[in-house]
Amino acid sequence: MQNTTLPPSGRITGSTRGASPSHGRRGWVALVGAGPGDPELLTLKAARRIGEADVILVDDLVDARVLAHARPTARIRRVGKRGGCRSTPQRFIEALMIREARAGHGVVRLKGGDPLVFGRAGEEIAALGRAGIDVEIVNGVSSALAAGAALGRSLTHRDHAQGVAFVTGRPKPGGAEPDWRALAASGMTLAIYMGLGRAAGVRDALLGGGLDPDTPAAIVERASGPGERVLETRLGAMAEDFAASGFASPALILVGEALRAPAALGARAEAFTRPSPGPRSFAAG
Repeated sequence: MQNTTLPPSGRITGSTRGASPSHGRRGWVALVGAGPGDPELLTLKAARRIGEADVILVDDLVDARVLAHARPTARIRRVGKRGGCRSTPQRFIEALMIREARAGHGVVRLKGGDPLVFGRAGEEIAALGRAGIDVEIVNGVSSALAAGAALGRSLTHRDHAQGVAFVTGRPKPGGAEPDWRALAASGMTLAIYMGLGRAAGVRDALLGGGLDPDTPAAIVERASGPGERVLETRLGAMAEDFAASGFASPALILVGEALRAPAALGARAEAFTRPSPGPRSFAAG
């Protein structure tokens, strides 16, 4: 088995696939994806790392049932980060991970979805690398994939889309906006994270980039979790429809022709409603 090391530059060397943190006196950190909401979507490796940890730093979006895998002696600390809400400072979280690992503890940084997809993993990898702390990445199911499943649709249906783009709807303060014109012209399904509060601006940018107002759009609130809700509409009307239906974060927006494909039939089929004209919506039963 190949070991994972982090030189002072913060660059990971070696393979993280199948690697395990050290369980000697030296501490370690694992950045673990808890998945989108349904605790049954947690990976086996994620459950194992949670069960091995001395300290678990938990994001707001992690379903509490995931913590059933933790040891009774594990210290669990909430370090929530939510756009527009009071959040734990990122530097504090990084310092806490470093302090606990240097004390010889195993630390799991437990994040909703996948840690590598809008999970601030890059900053944490760099901080841990500078501190010389071993780090492992354990992937999770990202909410875009759970949203596709909630809709019963492939995000990369080859008759409609040649790819999928994960896009933030909330750039960092002072940061550049996504290239909405290029995204509009890409022909890909757009999975827009943290975009609900800026839905009108996203719509205007995509329309300005050349997308047809009739392009399918959808929103999935709490994908795969309790209280999951879905609404399907069109790009030109999405901001008004989302607001009128009272959608709230966490929610993911999907835009693209792949949503024109027929939805999978399944347990939620009887909950579908098809107002005409207007959006299509259903809630998980």
